[in-house]
Amino acid sequence: MVVLVMDPMYQPDYQPIVDKYKGRLAFANPGKERQGSVENGLAKLVELAGSSCEYVAVHDSARPLVTIDEICGVVADAKEYGAAVLGVPCKATIKESIDGVLVSRTIPRSTLWEVHTPQVIKIPTLLRGFAKVEAEQLEVTDDVSIVEALGEPVKLTLGEYTNLKITTPEDMDVANAILEERKQSPIKLLA
Repeated sequence: MVVLVMDPMYQPDYQPIVDKYKGRLAFANPGKERQGSVENGLAKLVELAGSSCEYVAVHDSARPLVTIDEICGVVADAKEYGAAVLGVPCKATIKESIDGVLVSRTIPRSTLWEVHTPQVIKIPTLLRGFAKVEAEQLEVTDDVSIVEALGEPVKLTLGEYTNLKITTPEDMDVANAILEERKQSPIKLLA
């Protein structure tokens, strides 16, 4: 089951695709923030799939270059640990600044990971996490932060640097180059 969290004004454009995969593809409306959108999508997934679905994989449409191998890896890790997130070790030096003007400190790069999507979590865990976030008015910036708030483990699954988030015109140029390079090698399909 795939739930597309999408503004209702765009849903008619994608309705023919949803109709083609009736019972396997559905819409949910977005929330005000990412957290609300994920919560709405999860509610729709639980409504439609019930107990037949044990895990949810939350994926950001701004990361269209995720590979099948990455998806299989993060799902396998979530099955072992209960929650997993794709990521890559940070390559850049990260500076912290309290005032946005002066450097407060340099954070050791060896301990930092840039996380990607999909982020895969056991559904009951994510539901408990959303209840905690709401009850304690917590602010979370990604899905596995909700699991972290519960004090439960999240496995880092090594992803690829090519699973970039497309947010600027320059990102589109890089994405096009990656797609052009991928034309040279065969795509592995699930067995």
